[in-house]
Amino acid sequence: MKIDQYFQGQPCWVELASLDIAISKPFYHALFAWDIVDMPIPQGTYSMFNLEGDDLGAMYQLPVEMIKTGELSQWLIYFAVEDLDNTLVDVAGAGGTIVLGPHDVGEAGRMAVITDPEGAKFALWQANNHMGAQRAGEKGTLCWVELACRQPKIAKPFYSHVFGWGSRVTDMDGMEYTAWQVGSQEVGGMMTMTDEWGDMRAHWMSYFTVGDCDAKALQVVELGGAICVPPTDIANVGRFAVVNDPNGAVFSIIELKIA
Repeated sequence: MKIDQYFQGQPCWVELASLDIAISKPFYHALFAWDIVDMPIPQGTYSMFNLEGDDLGAMYQLPVEMIKTGELSQWLIYFAVEDLDNTLVDVAGAGGTIVLGPHDVGEAGRMAVITDPEGAKFALWQANNHMGAQRAGEKGTLCWVELACRQPKIAKPFYSHVFGWGSRVTDMDGMEYTAWQVGSQEVGGMMTMTDEWGDMRAHWMSYFTVGDCDAKALQVVELGGAICVPPTDIANVGRFAVVNDPNGAVFSIIELKIA
């Protein structure tokens, strides 16, 4: 499905910071059939991935100096905002922290990287010539984003204040689950981390649509990645798995149930 507009608070882009982009490129091309298009930028190369010419997200090589400081391969989710500067005022007022930016990205738009009060990292995007991902709702595209945190009573008012999100709380297999809403559309969720998560930090997770979760999870391993959470059913939703790419970046794949 083609996308031609994003509204305040909708996830609009994903970006992979890679420890070794020479490994990341063939992995994601094989797994999701993404075409990789390199674009020169002042810092090096920004590698866009797309389907049939439509941009879906991007990846880049982590600089050596960042790797030396302990930076790891990781996915970053961007959320659309109508006015970046005003949103940053809301971020500060709600207890968030600006860790990068704000700055212009050529003529494409303006961005900033944020951490919420618990330290979960995400990015804001005010579009100019590039709105973000141009497709959704098909295999290989981002379909859901999810916040795992330990303090949902702090996270909920923070994100509602910054993005204007509504929320709907449901019981999911005995666990309270919050769905984030932009108008009537559910765009993501929030779950509470338990002691079983160990010392893992609060974080945002990207979910990509696949046709067969079990087969795709096996392919991840065949391509040099690993399975963190094996394929598991979610009642009335579908079947998902949490995986690592060969560089350790974590993401989820989900086979959505067709009504």
